Amino acid sequence: MTSDQGIQLSDNELEIILNDLIDQYGYDFTQYSKPSIKRRIIRLISTDGFHEFSEFRSRLKKDTRYLERFVEQVTVNVTEMFRDPSFYKSLRDSVLPILATWPTIRIWHAGCSTGEEVYSMAILLHEANLLDKSLLYATDINPKALEKVREGIFPLSRMKEYSENYIIAGGKENFSSYYSVQNDSAKFNERFGEKIVLAVHNLVSDASFNEFQLILCRNVMIYFDKHLQDKTIHLFYKSLEMQGFLALGTKETLKFTDIGKKFQHLDGKEKIWQKLS
Repeated sequence: MTSDQGIQLSDNELEIILNDLIDQYGYDFTQYSKPSIKRRIIRLISTDGFHEFSEFRSRLKKDTRYLERFVEQVTVNVTEMFRDPSFYKSLRDSVLPILATWPTIRIWHAGCSTGEEVYSMAILLHEANLLDKSLLYATDINPKALEKVREGIFPLSRMKEYSENYIIAGGKENFSSYYSVQNDSAKFNERFGEKIVLAVHNLVSDASFNEFQLILCRNVMIYFDKHLQDKTIHLFYKSLEMQGFLALGTKETLKFTDIGKKFQHLDGKEKIWQKLS
């Protein structure tokens, strides 16, 4: 595993680790982008001071607490409130008025990370007077990330940036009215958390679990290989009600997929599609 150039991980060693995770714990990372997950595992091995592949493998197989660290480190948790403000402006102006016509609104945040974008959606729904009839399903493969969603506590140091995003996204209220300050943290209003349903969900292996009017999976599939991307899009198609919406990240698309013709892309540059058939 080691060389003069530093820590390396052979393709065979990577396959051994990924198969161990399936056999021992049921975590399936085999269809993630190989260069991406290999890079993150190498970083973890280096950070935690392993010198032999067998040592790392044994620790991962025998220590469930270390498994939690592994999952936390190799899954990507990069997010922010009202990330890409023009996207949220489009949701506010073009999608929410259509969602308002449903008697109940079910929204799935797939790969929700630590929940900043889930709370952003809750704020949009509140300002559109739709929160009371909405449920936001927040899922992720990483249980530690879901704990953060449950807490609804984010760094106070990010609030200035988040407030600026919120305003660009069309927000008219005082953003600070949505949270209380606790030392160096911002605790968001519990009425938002009451509308969030949390669950561990693996896009590789888990099935559809409800029917939704809006599914958001932003900047997650860029870490998947092509086969898993297609599989995930089919999962979302199956999970959407007719006329429901699918929102992806800035580098993700339904173009070049066999199911793309069943969607209509909304006007504009935002990655939002409506299911038509």
